Amino acid sequence: MLALPERRSAGSHRLLARQLALLASTAVLSLTLSNATAQENQLRGQLTESQVNDELLGGQKSDASGEPSRGGEPTPGYVPVSEGALDPDEETRDDNASLFPMEETDAFTEAPPPTPGRAARATNMRDEPEEAADAAGPEQPDLEETDDTAVGTVRQERVDALDEEANRRLDRENPRTAAIETPSFEEEENPYSPLGLRVGTFDVFTTLDQGFIWSTNSRNAPDGSEGVLSQTELRLNAVSDWTRHSAAFNAFVTYKDAVSGDDDYDELQGGVDASFRADLAHEMNAAGAFAYTVRPESASSPVDIGNVVSEPLLQEISGNLSIGKDVGKARYSLTGALDREIYSDADLSSGGTLSQKDRNFTLATVALRAGYEVSPAIVPFVEAEIGRRYYDLEVDSSGYARSADRLALRGGVELDFGEKLSGEVSAGWLRESFDDERLTPISGLLLDAALVWSPTRGTTVSLIGSTEVEGTTTASESGSVRYAASVEMLREVRANLTLGANAGFAWRDYVNSSDHELTLSAETNATWWFNRYAGINGRLRHERFDSTIAGRDYDASSIYLGLKLQR
Repeated sequence: MLALPERRSAGSHRLLARQLALLASTAVLSLTLSNATAQENQLRGQLTESQVNDELLGGQKSDASGEPSRGGEPTPGYVPVSEGALDPDEETRDDNASLFPMEETDAFTEAPPPTPGRAARATNMRDEPEEAADAAGPEQPDLEETDDTAVGTVRQERVDALDEEANRRLDRENPRTAAIETPSFEEEENPYSPLGLRVGTFDVFTTLDQGFIWSTNSRNAPDGSEGVLSQTELRLNAVSDWTRHSAAFNAFVTYKDAVSGDDDYDELQGGVDASFRADLAHEMNAAGAFAYTVRPESASSPVDIGNVVSEPLLQEISGNLSIGKDVGKARYSLTGALDREIYSDADLSSGGTLSQKDRNFTLATVALRAGYEVSPAIVPFVEAEIGRRYYDLEVDSSGYARSADRLALRGGVELDFGEKLSGEVSAGWLRESFDDERLTPISGLLLDAALVWSPTRGTTVSLIGSTEVEGTTTASESGSVRYAASVEMLREVRANLTLGANAGFAWRDYVNSSDHELTLSAETNATWWFNRYAGINGRLRHERFDSTIAGRDYDASSIYLGLKLQR
């Protein structure tokens, strides 16, 4: 059986109770300080004792009544949990006062209420204000002003908010595929245009036109008669397919034969022409053209041979070569040209022939042009031309030396508005002085034009104007100046139907004479295509020739209908 300790006296019991209370208070204070320090170290690192004391005693600076605290400063209302924690002489303070007063915060940053352990720790530390002030350290920043000390839940973005691939709608993995044999159709601009043939780097197009002409004057001459003619025309056109340069070639042959009426009439004419343009280095370009035609001389020729069976054949050869240079907005070009006319002998109705060698000549000219680009579409220019006309015979059958020096000066404008309007027009003055002083020099107004205008889509209007000096073999006469102009309009009504109309006039003025001649003509035509290979075409034409020279007037009307084939 265990022995019980002896009962102690009342004084020793009180002493033991005080020692136990002191030990318990010391243990509670140590535990509270260790917990506070550990908690604060997790948030803001290691703290000193003065920092802890400042936090615990910060609310005792001053209360609402402004009474000074024990430390000599006014303290806010603080009520400890235990009534014995206050001195008997100290007034009771507001029970609702917090040990840790804070500014207004939101629900996520509000500090937790004080615990009884903290209240007891604050009560015991009031006895040592100086040590608590040293341990508190510097004042900590307000929780609302420091993001790192904020407490609460912060809303975060979704994990896939910035993932564009995750938010994109998936494409179908099995799209419908068109059939392999399904053809791809492309609408053609002109489904009735010829396909052509590929020859090297050229696209070649051929056309055959076969039809019949009924005319009131089959020869287009003063003594012509009504008749029906068969007409066959073959044309060939070739266009280059080059990237930098360009070239074109054209050829035609036309044959007319009388079916009824003037049985002795037949006519053959043809010609070729070619042109090219090349872009050279250093803003330079070169261009050239060549043309050759052979045809019977027209009854409206200025030279009236008289009683002949048929008009002599006229061969015309022309060629030119030009070099151009662009210097800024200035444009310069130098052009050399040759024109030659050769006449065959005329068959007389009385038998025999009449030589026409005294009419053969060659005209050589050189022209210098200077222009300025006002805009890319408008280039005004001036051009000076010098040349000489050489006759094969130094003295003709009448005893005149008809070779002459030529001088011309013109001014005009080049236009290039694309498909809307392009070409050039010019006006000036020319003069040819003969070697034979007995002949009056030929001089007059110089007018030239070559314009293509498209007022609406599918409609094209062309204007061609020229001035030509014509020679003669008549004694004491110098020759004549002929002005010619024509206007042609083409309208594509449908893809397979084209309508056209043209009108022309020519005025011949004889030098040193009051004689003159006027030619007027008008024509309408239409072409209807069955397909891109075959179609029918027709035209209605009227021509009138009036002259002050007796026995030269005539007029003629004709109708043509034919079949047109192209490839």
